[in-house]
Amino acid sequence: MERIPIPGGRDVRAVLDDPGADRVVVACPPHPQMGGSRSDRRLQAVGDAVGERGVACLRFDYGPWDEGRGERRDCLAALEWTCERFDSVALFGYSFGAGVALFAAAEADPQPAAVSVLAPPARLDDGTETPPAVGDIDCPLQVCYGERDDTVDWRPVVDAARERGAAVEAVPADHHFVGQGERVGSLVAQFVTR
Repeated sequence: MERIPIPGGRDVRAVLDDPGADRVVVACPPHPQMGGSRSDRRLQAVGDAVGERGVACLRFDYGPWDEGRGERRDCLAALEWTCERFDSVALFGYSFGAGVALFAAAEADPQPAAVSVLAPPARLDDGTETPPAVGDIDCPLQVCYGERDDTVDWRPVVDAARERGAAVEAVPADHHFVGQGERVGSLVAQFVTR
């Protein structure tokens, strides 16, 4: 595991699992004000699963809290950093990080090779609605959600994903996916490493 500062004007720090790979998944953590960090177990499950397929995982912590705006910039900076070093870059986000990932993927140039989100919220803290970003993503997209998740309003994102023909996966879980780490990791890894 390599520890990395991500350039871009904000204090963004990351860990890179399996830096020798030629492909990478950038993983966006959940809400930083609710304890979300690069050490989140769902991000680690995805990192472990893609690692088993020979793909690196960059898990990062956001810079200072900025209601979603700065966090989107942090994700774009992580994408830019990885695009300069890897042949293929995919993107994953969980909860708040799923919303960040959707916006960053829609804005990134070039867009990631694939995007997978888990428990995506219908809006970020600044009030920006996430479903419109789904339509602006041109790469393969997967949306995974917990059937018993009542923490975030994921339905509008799932509806937008189905409308554009994205892969949608239901998991028999609540927002935290307790006991579902291996399944979530496998679902995401299969999609982003194709």
